[in-house]
Amino acid sequence: MQKYNLEGNGVQLVLEGNVLGVFSEAPLKTVSSAFHNGGIKETRVILNVEVPKDYGDESLHMDPDALMLESGRQVGVTGDFVSMVTAACVKNFALASKREGNLGVSVVATAADDAGNTCDHAESAGEEIDGQVHERGTINVIVVIDGNPTDSCLVSSIITATEAKTAAMLELDIRSRYSGAAATGTITDAIVVAKTGQGEPLLFGGPASTLGQLVASCTRQAVREAITKGQECSPRRSLLGRLAARHLPMEKLTQELSKAKSLHADKQKLTLTLSELLQKPQPAAAVLSAVKLDEEVQSGLIPPEIGDVAELSRKFGVLVSRGCGNCGSGLSVVGEEELALVDLPIFVKHVLIALLVDALCDAEN
Repeated sequence: MQKYNLEGNGVQLVLEGNVLGVFSEAPLKTVSSAFHNGGIKETRVILNVEVPKDYGDESLHMDPDALMLESGRQVGVTGDFVSMVTAACVKNFALASKREGNLGVSVVATAADDAGNTCDHAESAGEEIDGQVHERGTINVIVVIDGNPTDSCLVSSIITATEAKTAAMLELDIRSRYSGAAATGTITDAIVVAKTGQGEPLLFGGPASTLGQLVASCTRQAVREAITKGQECSPRRSLLGRLAARHLPMEKLTQELSKAKSLHADKQKLTLTLSELLQKPQPAAAVLSAVKLDEEVQSGLIPPEIGDVAELSRKFGVLVSRGCGNCGSGLSVVGEEELALVDLPIFVKHVLIALLVDALCDAEN
């Protein structure tokens, strides 16, 4: 059993098997979306339970409390407790703590499973989601406040922590599984905010308050660290991985680019050429820039100084093409009718075609 001290006298984080728990000698008041005993509760124990790999989905959904109670007994808990559930590997937790004077905050977050996967069901709030709910990829957060926020302040702290979680996801460019848009969370996230009740009442938990700044800073740090313990969410993951997360996998890119017959390349050749290109610094930087511009277009955020997007995207493609004696600028060999057939975001389309014309021309000469 591993133990870690948290902010607050007699408050510890305990890791034992598939259970990560906050244990307090004195009662903690909690506000949560926890699966087991969520809502407003007073408890000495908050658990984050990892679903065992051999635990069937049917068992979990038919009697979820059975897993919670069994897991509680494993760490010696038989009374009331608050508990979340996750398919993330709890040993991959992240912990961040800060103190300012008499006020302290500790945040514990989990996100990565033992295979290094995180955010498998990331979503962008407000989009249409067509999928069944799964625990895999859940981001669970426990916030422990060594202080005395009022009930409304506790609720405000949940908002602040959620904003910080989303900020961490945006910072890491986590994308929605369902649309490829910037993700704001996953479909099964849960949060518990607890207080020790020590000190004078605190009224404000928003991002500008002292409490809010501690909560936001610790949550952002812990969530970012928990997510990056997943291999596919490393800040230095490949450009191809980031394109795939935007629903632009290599298969789709080559499928669409093959419609430009003037390239004189089949899908296999396009795949090989494109893979080699995107390993090089300058082409990779050009494509990443195009991706960012396309996101601005899709969001309707193109400033008036940009002018006509269609014209600019073509000029952008010409700009990144070095051209050659035989082909001129990369885009000049592909007609407007062919370009219209290629169903890719407009800046990405022009940049990729320009780069491919150069590369294919080099290969022929």
